[in-house]
Amino acid sequence: MQATAERCPAPAPPPGSRGIDEILAAARVRLDRLDPEQAHLAYRAGALLVDIRPATQRAAHGVVPGSLTIERNVLEWRFDPRCPARLPQAVDYDVAVVILCQEGYTSSLAAAALQDIGLHRATDVVGGFAAWRIAGLPALGPTPLHRASPLASPVTAGPARR
Repeated sequence: MQATAERCPAPAPPPGSRGIDEILAAARVRLDRLDPEQAHLAYRAGALLVDIRPATQRAAHGVVPGSLTIERNVLEWRFDPRCPARLPQAVDYDVAVVILCQEGYTSSLAAAALQDIGLHRATDVVGGFAAWRIAGLPALGPTPLHRASPLASPVTAGPARR
């Protein structure tokens, strides 16, 4: 017998906690989110387009040429102007940063986190890389993480067929 959400109600949340839907909504209220075309224009005008997706997603779906790749787990350290681990581009709190994830959820939380450290122009792309790709904007890939050799190994090639 398989348990389902209907049969197993969620535990009562701790007092003061918020669900992810509430956290996401609160983050998005603070952002001036950009559709893919607006994000592309901002990028062409000098905004930093930052791809926070893991390597496996970038390999599977592609990338935006020229975007900065900074995985989510180090984002705040790379953009905080006070931090010794910051990027050279993190020169001040007025830097325009547009965050890109696969579908536009994690990027909203990441952009709000950058706003929390003072980067008031941080925002994200509605629909993420998937929407960017659908809009026909510049993208490269996907590319396999490991390229297969075009030549079969003599051990596994099997007998030649005529």
